[in-house]
Amino acid sequence: MVLFGADRLTEGASALARRMSIPEIIIGLTIVAAGTSAPELFVSIVSALKGTPDMAIGNVVGSNTMNAMLIVGCAAMVAPMTISKSTVRKDIPFSVAASVLLILIAFDSFLGRFDGVVLLAGFTAFMYYTLSQAKNGEAEQGEVKSMNPWLSVLYVILGLALLVVGSNVFVDSASEVAYALGVSEGVVGLTVVAGGTSLPELATSVVAARKGQSAIAIGNVIGSNVFNILLILGLTATISPLQIQGITLIDLSMMLGSVVLVWLFSRTKYTVERWEGAVLVIGYLIYLGWLLSNV
Repeated sequence: MVLFGADRLTEGASALARRMSIPEIIIGLTIVAAGTSAPELFVSIVSALKGTPDMAIGNVVGSNTMNAMLIVGCAAMVAPMTISKSTVRKDIPFSVAASVLLILIAFDSFLGRFDGVVLLAGFTAFMYYTLSQAKNGEAEQGEVKSMNPWLSVLYVILGLALLVVGSNVFVDSASEVAYALGVSEGVVGLTVVAGGTSLPELATSVVAARKGQSAIAIGNVIGSNVFNILLILGLTATISPLQIQGITLIDLSMMLGSVVLVWLFSRTKYTVERWEGAVLVIGYLIYLGWLLSNV
């Protein structure tokens, strides 16, 4: 379901981007990123309301780390990712800034309603900037399969629905197994739940990279990271303040370090090469091994 949904979503979003003369990077940063972040939104809010804040925070922190290291890494290993100068100079730094903001406001191990409002204000600024860029941007040129606009919309809706449902089925089942093994909520959030809710980003980005649409792939990852921190944690903390216990400074530093590493790789010839993708994947596996060794 997740793979099929990602395929339909990529085709529909790409066709819509070209038809509306909007750069694919903008579609990736907004529509695709919002849709593939839906599982994180659902899981985080429900976790907070059920009194498991560590899972809510761990879900976002773990998903962002996985997005930047495992997903960008896998996509780059499938096909080297060409990154636009605008993305390197403006979009990725925004993701870095969002990560730094989260670390600063989470330093006291508490996310209150005021913190949530601050994050939502940052999200509003991000959306304003992104949409203003769309007005000034030029559509990318290239061949794309002609598609009826209504069919494009149907593909996007169908793709998002399959992504959300498929991911939630995985998360529910995997979480039950993790709890049965006696793993803490924080580790469950950083690993099992983050992995499940990041399936849409992984599938969408790999499929997009395979089709030569690296703008959607990188836009999806960067957009999702910003959405996860500013919108999802902002909404979650505003609805129900979060006490952070199981998420350490190391976890937060890995989240920040991963997006900085993607930024550095992107600045070299504006391309993430296959070997750089391999470095990201290996780095994530080492971090995952460290997490599991400390259970």
